Amino acid sequence: MKIRVIPVTPFQQNCSMLICEPSKVAAVVDPGGELDRIIAIANEEQVEIKKIFLTHAHIDHAGGAAELSEKLAIPIEGPHRDDQFWIDMLEEQARMFNFPAVRPFQPDRWLSQGDTVEIGQISLDVYHCPGHTPGHVVFYQSGLQIAIVGDVLFQGSIGRTDFPKGDHATLIRSIREKLWPLGDEVQFLPGHGPGSTFGYERLTNPFLSDK
Repeated sequence: MKIRVIPVTPFQQNCSMLICEPSKVAAVVDPGGELDRIIAIANEEQVEIKKIFLTHAHIDHAGGAAELSEKLAIPIEGPHRDDQFWIDMLEEQARMFNFPAVRPFQPDRWLSQGDTVEIGQISLDVYHCPGHTPGHVVFYQSGLQIAIVGDVLFQGSIGRTDFPKGDHATLIRSIREKLWPLGDEVQFLPGHGPGSTFGYERLTNPFLSDK
């Protein structure tokens, strides 16, 4: 699996393109906006975008999902059903954060703990990790030991929990009970900023350090 990270929107959200090189197909994780750039990178990589995966439904992650889905006639998978209210609020989110107008959508598939998503020959495990939003999910590829964690965890920080239905204790529990058991060696791609490893964050992250 090849991953292209495409920072989009004024929030510089790490939209990622997961490319299955043998089959020349790709999934886009969290297309918050700038769809022309995303499509141009798919053309550059000579791959066909077949699916959209969403970690959660904040505007910078999900704002472009409906339009990209319609433009390419592809399904949206995720997030967990508990983020329905954030999807319903997408128009309001756009006005609040000065984003271009967007519209709500209905995912083709809600995701739950224990599900898998596939693109080409690639399979990723789904972990429900609430706290930042109640319906947040994480995608984990065990063979490569890489996780796409959205806004659950960052290098040196964690996701905000002051939005509606966010909860700090729930977020910490999600990280400790769902992510840490995957192993210290796992590399993760966050929704913003540089990546890190679970082991490094266990040692150094001021919100999570074992010390």
